[in-house]
Amino acid sequence: MSTDVVLRSRRAVTPDGERACSIGITNGTITAVESYEAGLTGDRVVELGEDVVLLPGLVDTHVHINEPGRTDWEGFASATRAAAAGGVTTLIDMPLNSIPPTTTVAALDAKRAAARDQSWVDVGFWGGAVPGNLADLRGLHDEGVFGFKAFLLPSGVEEFPRLSPGELEGALREVASFDGLMIVHAEDADTIDHAPAPQGTSYAAFLASRPRGAENLAVARVIELARCAGARVHVLHLSSSDALPMIRSAKRDGVRLSVETCPHYLTFAAEQIPDGATPLKCCPPIREGANRELLWQGLAQGDIDLVVSDHSPCTPDLKALDSGDLGQAWGGIASLQLGLSVVWTGARSRGHDLTHLVRWMAGGPAAQAGLDRKGRIAVGADADLAVFAPDDAMVVDARALHHKNPVSAYDGQVLAGVVRETWLRGRPIDIDAPPRGRLLRRERG
Repeated sequence: MSTDVVLRSRRAVTPDGERACSIGITNGTITAVESYEAGLTGDRVVELGEDVVLLPGLVDTHVHINEPGRTDWEGFASATRAAAAGGVTTLIDMPLNSIPPTTTVAALDAKRAAARDQSWVDVGFWGGAVPGNLADLRGLHDEGVFGFKAFLLPSGVEEFPRLSPGELEGALREVASFDGLMIVHAEDADTIDHAPAPQGTSYAAFLASRPRGAENLAVARVIELARCAGARVHVLHLSSSDALPMIRSAKRDGVRLSVETCPHYLTFAAEQIPDGATPLKCCPPIREGANRELLWQGLAQGDIDLVVSDHSPCTPDLKALDSGDLGQAWGGIASLQLGLSVVWTGARSRGHDLTHLVRWMAGGPAAQAGLDRKGRIAVGADADLAVFAPDDAMVVDARALHHKNPVSAYDGQVLAGVVRETWLRGRPIDIDAPPRGRLLRRERG
């Protein structure tokens, strides 16, 4: 077989596990996955070094790009460059914190206009479910959004209000009518309203202001509403390990449920976070070390399906870096460029291998979003690839990242693994060249 490009790697992670192989690429699609010794020929043959592993490009389904409207926080150009530098070849943009939020077809058109011609990786879009837009959901679905995000408590921005439990039930029934997907920020507003307020720089006080009971109650409510409506639901950024038994039970009962967690919940521990460390503020919060280890167990057992960044950047002033006030600082962690190295650092120390990372950060997110051509090295898939040196090390310098603003919870940390190169549809991504990313529509459902 003659192809455009042949990639030969002593180590590649495929659906059959890690193995040596030759990969043929034609017109941006993988057309052959053969043994390393197979005689594939191509116009170009690339032999990868023995110190790297070829991975499918990562799929990050939880990214806040914020453009249009808050492009000073992040934009498509900066975010997609950061994604490419971190081995992410596909991302799906959240419906907030842009202005307007993606709650109507007109707003979706504005998003696509902003992203067009300045995306270095492929980009898709979530819609939003907010009070008063029930009639807009089917139109957004027909226009190719991957699903709908809802909050059960204030989102942090006025233009994206929360749904009450009754409104969420109505939205779930509407989405179930066309077999769409609802993704939910699951924290209970009433529980948090009755919790103590955060107090200045104290991380312990901030943690107490977002108790795990609020998350547990909201996850339980989402599960039961989904069960009644027959809807597909996804729990965003799980931080409370207490919810894992009910998640396991719901899946066993046939509830159409998937769950994600994020690199920061798998890395940090509340008891090690110093007071005033606003770069580590996020909602739901980073919890204790014992909770973190149970999240790792949930991943290993399949209760948690995927790991995505929840890249939620802002300008440095909104992080209250001068005062360290955790009550006032914006809640969000910027990590789009770093996710692979962060998760690999924690995973390998716990006995996991790169096949697990690929399942959590490529195949799992692609399956959740219905992206059949993404997240795997297999015939028929897009030739989106990451060349990863797992034994290299890096020291994070927030100022050197491609994120728009130099604020990172990982600044100064030593991480394992470095992305050497990222390929999009059979060609290396050059962030100094014109962008080649495409705007994606839902492929099925």
